[in-house]
Amino acid sequence: MRLEPITWERMADALAARLDALAPPDGSPWLKAGVDGAPAAAGGELAERIARELRLRGRAVLVVSTEGFLRPASLRYEYGKRDPDSYADGWFDTGALWREVFGPLEPGGSGRVLPDLWDPVTDRATRSPYERLPEGGVLLVHGPLLLGRWFPFDLSVHLRLSPGALRRRTAEEWLWTLPAFARYERETDPGAAADVVVRADDPRHPAWTGLER
Repeated sequence: MRLEPITWERMADALAARLDALAPPDGSPWLKAGVDGAPAAAGGELAERIARELRLRGRAVLVVSTEGFLRPASLRYEYGKRDPDSYADGWFDTGALWREVFGPLEPGGSGRVLPDLWDPVTDRATRSPYERLPEGGVLLVHGPLLLGRWFPFDLSVHLRLSPGALRRRTAEEWLWTLPAFARYERETDPGAAADVVVRADDPRHPAWTGLER
């Protein structure tokens, strides 16, 4: 895989330009993009950068984090609080993401998206109001383990960390999740599944595959 050095600013501008030029292949009036990566890769920061660039181009944008779609603690911790397989398979409410985020943006959809559903701190529903994404708007979803779930992304970005960098940059209380990411690499191969791959081992000096893979 050939990687070229780039700044986060230039990358966000290039990704926003690509999204601004895309037409949704499913015929809906909304584009859907995903930024995939372990929490240590800080995918939310790249998603927000892309959103800013798109807004400068006059596009409406809604940024959604999968952290707002965790399952209740009773389900997440069914097999213990530090079970890597549960983290990979059962922590994130993919059904709710389909129903509340992607479904309303299908052809003929309402455009009314729920930005979050569950607060993991209080372990209660957030009760956030729906947000209407106008036609021509862009949905940006970011979070870990996003690929391989058939989410209908028109453009997907994978932030890759080497095993060593992932370990160094993961907070100690979350080191137990590392086997889940190793399994994700083996079973999903996100580097092959994504449209764009970014090497983010050194957050000051990213490199990427570019837009023509």
